[in-house]
Amino acid sequence: MVVKNDLCERLLKFAVDVVLYLRTVKNTVETMDIKRQLIKSATSSGANYEESQGSPTKPDVKTKIGISLKEMRESNYFLRIFSHLKLGDVKSCDYLVKESSELKLILASIINKL
Repeated sequence: MVVKNDLCERLLKFAVDVVLYLRTVKNTVETMDIKRQLIKSATSSGANYEESQGSPTKPDVKTKIGISLKEMRESNYFLRIFSHLKLGDVKSCDYLVKESSELKLILASIINKL
């Protein structure tokens, strides 16, 4: 089981790794919108999880973690697009697809236990 502080750090690292990966993806008409959306979803997932840690009620915690999960699903989807198109640093992208998949499972597990 992932300890809350470890998950906060893991989500932060994921967001930073996404930003660093996207620096390797060439800016084209096709990639610009997806890059913007991916940065928003990757950083939002961790931000919402962090916010959940200060929530006063259990339903509020569940809602914030639910948003975090939704954003991680979106991140995974955009990363899979980049992976299929073989854009940027392919090895980093493959790692991020795997990491976002694992983070989705962890966040879903937390929600199910609440």
